[in-house]
Amino acid sequence: MKSKILVFSLATVCLTACNDGFLNTVPKTTVAEEAAYSTPGKILAQVNNLYGQLQNATFYGGRYIIFNEQRGDEFGQNDGNAATGSAVWNQNVASTNEFINNVWGAAYSAINASNVLMERLNGTTVVSAADAKLYVAEAKFVRALSYLALIQTYAKPYNVDKNALGVPLRLKAITTEGNNDLARSSVADVYAQIIKDLNEAEVDLPASYTTPLLNTARAKKSTAIALKTRVFLQQNEFQKVAEEAAKLVPKTAPFQYTTGSLTHRLETNIAAVFGGSYTGTEAIFSIPFANTTTETPPSQSSLAFTYVSQPILFLATAGIVSDPALTNVADARTGLIGTNTAGQKVLRKFNITTAPFRDYVPVIRYAEVMLNYAEAAAQTNDLPMAVALLKAVRNRSNPSHIFAETELTSKATILNLIFNERRIELLGEGFRLHDLQRRGLTLPAKTGSIGTAPLVLSTASNYIWPIPSGEISANKLMVPNP
Repeated sequence: MKSKILVFSLATVCLTACNDGFLNTVPKTTVAEEAAYSTPGKILAQVNNLYGQLQNATFYGGRYIIFNEQRGDEFGQNDGNAATGSAVWNQNVASTNEFINNVWGAAYSAINASNVLMERLNGTTVVSAADAKLYVAEAKFVRALSYLALIQTYAKPYNVDKNALGVPLRLKAITTEGNNDLARSSVADVYAQIIKDLNEAEVDLPASYTTPLLNTARAKKSTAIALKTRVFLQQNEFQKVAEEAAKLVPKTAPFQYTTGSLTHRLETNIAAVFGGSYTGTEAIFSIPFANTTTETPPSQSSLAFTYVSQPILFLATAGIVSDPALTNVADARTGLIGTNTAGQKVLRKFNITTAPFRDYVPVIRYAEVMLNYAEAAAQTNDLPMAVALLKAVRNRSNPSHIFAETELTSKATILNLIFNERRIELLGEGFRLHDLQRRGLTLPAKTGSIGTAPLVLSTASNYIWPIPSGEISANKLMVPNP
């Protein structure tokens, strides 16, 4: 990398509302590194750049979510074109595949942007110490989220082999050539760094911002805490999941977190989460898209195009779409399921069905935190808490639903209900693959219009993605996956 910094911002989604300048438009341009940090406004542009990195269409801007769903078992594939990820759905991607290389590149680009910002802010007098501390905390959150995506995608799950080779831990900024060679750290070490970053970010992030949009699109204390519940769940650290979740979810109903002007709780109607405002109480962290040509995701990378408009993916009848919760009109989540002209069931959570597709991408929702907590409570034998949280999520969408007493009699039956509820509630949001992998489960076989994809055992080489060919070529210390 040359000593230049690419400057661009996440969005012009709040031109009048963002009094502190966050998310205001900055033209895409290349400037000298020193100049990029010469004024408070230019430093803020680099903070915006961190979120812009996450918004990359290959990453959390859409494709990363889609790839995780393609690799799971809830969706069939309609399109056999390589550009739509047919090889991903078929569990047959090579290290030379552009998607394999693009996700890796997008994640490490976000990580390096975070590292550069942190190093440039060390000892700076251009912005106040308080602002520098905030910006560093945001960088640590972005780095943690990016490393979580990498370790879940290119390394064995923690619970399968925490001592396996993970990914290179790049914690220093790269601004010149000749810094490619770095060995892989262990899975356990990468997870330890993720938690370290999130713990430190939590301390220095603000409790809230001045607008609902900033509270949705920018990292705050609850964002770091919520992500920790996901990370600890990946590690089966159930007591730690419960401890972190308890910071956001009270022990008794109504389950609601309030600090200052910020409130997190389940929306009364699930449709409100995906209905167009995107900044309600359930949104803990989302990737926004502004109403500008510079923030229009490519069609094949957008969730609405993939699930509805095309659709590239349809809901497999053998998947969760056949669960009674998604066939009973009493459950509001049935309103998020549609039928296309081919008679296929399709997911309508992301419902901007004509270009430009600018649905916000939900990365962390309060519903996920509640279900993380429910699972952790059940695993630590706090069955009343587990059941209360499970019921809260289900009854939000179907107030009349009553779980059979026989389903609530043991830890095992309650856990099965929670696993099932995750599939229903978080459908299409990128969770199914990792929920299978963190439990060391086989990726089931599946059928689509383009044929049948085979099951994948946890011991198979394609249970995880291969290390990208580009990284193997550039990094002499890189060891490929077996």
